[in-house]
Amino acid sequence: MASPLLSYSEAAEQVHRFILALAEQSQIPADPVLEALSSSKQVEIAPLLSAGGRVLAEGIRADRDQPPFPRSTRDGFACRAAEANTNQFLFLSGHVRAGETPSSALGIGEVWEIMTGAPVPEGADAVFMVEHSEISSNFVRLVAPRTIAPGENIVPRGAEAHAEDLLIPPGVRLGPAQIALAAQCGYTELAVAPRPKVAILSTGDELVSVADSPGPSQIRNSNSPMLAALVSSAGGEPIVLPTVPDQEAPLDAAISNALSADLLLITGGISAGRFDLVEDALTRAGARFFFGGVAIQPGKPVVFGQLPRAGQLPLPFFALPGNPISSAVTFQLFAAPLLAALGDDSTPLPRFGLAHLTGEWRGKPGLTRFLPAWCDFGLAPEVRIIPWQGSGDIAAFARSNCFLVVPPDAAEIKDSSIVQILLP
Repeated sequence: MASPLLSYSEAAEQVHRFILALAEQSQIPADPVLEALSSSKQVEIAPLLSAGGRVLAEGIRADRDQPPFPRSTRDGFACRAAEANTNQFLFLSGHVRAGETPSSALGIGEVWEIMTGAPVPEGADAVFMVEHSEISSNFVRLVAPRTIAPGENIVPRGAEAHAEDLLIPPGVRLGPAQIALAAQCGYTELAVAPRPKVAILSTGDELVSVADSPGPSQIRNSNSPMLAALVSSAGGEPIVLPTVPDQEAPLDAAISNALSADLLLITGGISAGRFDLVEDALTRAGARFFFGGVAIQPGKPVVFGQLPRAGQLPLPFFALPGNPISSAVTFQLFAAPLLAALGDDSTPLPRFGLAHLTGEWRGKPGLTRFLPAWCDFGLAPEVRIIPWQGSGDIAAFARSNCFLVVPPDAAEIKDSSIVQILLP
């Protein structure tokens, strides 16, 4: 396939347009490579305790006002602010702790002892803290010269949410905070989006399985386990296919066997060598190519397209370079955003951040580079480049926690410069 080399931004835009077509379920005008896409939305029911990491398919709503009563945010004394601000002793007429209901209203010239999280008795409009008080027998006062404003240290009823309010919309990946909120609203199970099934196909005569002892010119297949881990962390369900050699018939059969997936990832066999046969196999399978090469390093030969399926929507695919870091970078840049869209996940991907560079970089301009790096995420994030021997250096990859992004026009980045990093 002969196609122009796209810039990173152009390739990312192609993926974004495809994602928009998925979302809008319609043909994008003036772009003949994108099909009109539609899908029937399905949901799964997950128990609350195992729903972490899943994508919400139906919104979470408040089952009652939150908080359901005026709530104290401090251990102290419920009072009328105007009376407390006289700094005179007030009669301690009652107490209430979390889980109790006040037995009566607050009387004139009175205070109630109250605990954090407890309902504020009717008639009180503030809570002053224990450490700001003076207690004498059954009397308490706010110590001068302190004063307190009406409403201080009280969360009003319904301040966080009202009954039936939509608290979390569909499309949100469920983390600990969302699980806690669902529990507070009484959800014992949640409707979640199905995990997209991602077929992973590694190619190459040099590959043997992880359990095998490689020969003198062979290597173990590290790409399939790595991509399976990336797919799982991105919310997909990996389906690792048997490794195939650089031969036409096994490649054709493997691609045919992958057509039931929601996304196909192929690694290896997409460069310009004599035995790089993947693009030809995809062409024989009827592929429509969206791009075939991006001006990035590593990952330049990456290919994006879709395969026809009888009676079904086309199958999107990425043919990723065989070197592990190339595969990881191109997955994060292009496949992860599409995988999120297939799983109805609204998380913006890829994720970038800013940090100060420790050290410097020099090189040739012309490509957007993604260099293995380690970022110390402190108050002022600092990132340093990990020494590496190219995109096959898995040991360097394992010592990194991000990628330094080098713009295509850069020939030098000086020490302490603010740089962009690609986050996992």
